[in-house]
Amino acid sequence: MSLEAIESLNRRYLTLRNAEAVRVLKIQDEIVSEIRGFLKREGFVEILAPIIGPVTDPGIRGAKQVSIDYYGANFKIMSSMILYKQMVITSLPKIFALSPNIRLEPLETVKTRRHLTEFRQMDLEVANATYMDMMDLGERMFCHVITKMKQTCSKELREQKRILKVPRRPFKRYTYKEAIEILENLEICVKYGLEIPWDGEEALSKIHSEPFWITDYPVTARGFYYMEHEDNPTILKDFDLIYPEGFGEAISGGEREYRYDKIVERMRRSRENISDYGWYLDMLRSGIPLSAGFGIGVERLTRFICGLENIWDAVPFPRVAGVHSP
Repeated sequence: MSLEAIESLNRRYLTLRNAEAVRVLKIQDEIVSEIRGFLKREGFVEILAPIIGPVTDPGIRGAKQVSIDYYGANFKIMSSMILYKQMVITSLPKIFALSPNIRLEPLETVKTRRHLTEFRQMDLEVANATYMDMMDLGERMFCHVITKMKQTCSKELREQKRILKVPRRPFKRYTYKEAIEILENLEICVKYGLEIPWDGEEALSKIHSEPFWITDYPVTARGFYYMEHEDNPTILKDFDLIYPEGFGEAISGGEREYRYDKIVERMRRSRENISDYGWYLDMLRSGIPLSAGFGIGVERLTRFICGLENIWDAVPFPRVAGVHSP
């Protein structure tokens, strides 16, 4: 990150006043409102997201969790509310929340221009749904938001010199295996079984003009809470939506494992400290339904819609790895 960019973040109380920042925040307000409206019409109930808890999502791709002393107990600040979504769908079958997340990202993530250490996801979950159901929902939601932005924010988008196109459905779908084969042809090597690295996602994104899915990641690449395929337990029922034009990952989600024995087995394989997950395992023993869901980052969606170079320009109070901004 340049000294100029750091100075801009440190003086956010001034840069927040410029015309582009005002436009971006107006567009972001419309984005959140349209997602909320879409999900409410789909029968979802909005809940309040947790901010702290005994455990949080361990599958955060090299970022560190933040711990606090909570009256003598070690609590985590949420890196994702995934485990809590599985809790609440026992009461409400279709839920969403505007969920704040903290992840201490490695310093090198600044170079991606799409990582923040504090960000918000529109996080949703549906009981008795499949991961295919969620991809269909994600496509419809994304197309709805783009359509509405073109209508309600035409002036701001014109001033941003941003031309949006409503994608054609269904979106292109690649399996993880197909995606890494494409990357090999681009001379980017990804070891099978690992997450697709950020530069790989960006490279795939750059060669597409419309969003696309990557599905069926290997079990070694993702968290213990994703469901394995019945006919091939080395592959998960999960997905990522990738923006076009080099903007990278948009949505991440999938179908959830809900059986106690399977979860414990997966935790042991991934070397999780099982004793940390007491309430979660007790919940699984009591019985919860199959579910599926995803999260979509609000700042990344804002960045894409506004055509911003840097994600820290898509949030009023940016938190960027290594920068001590206001």
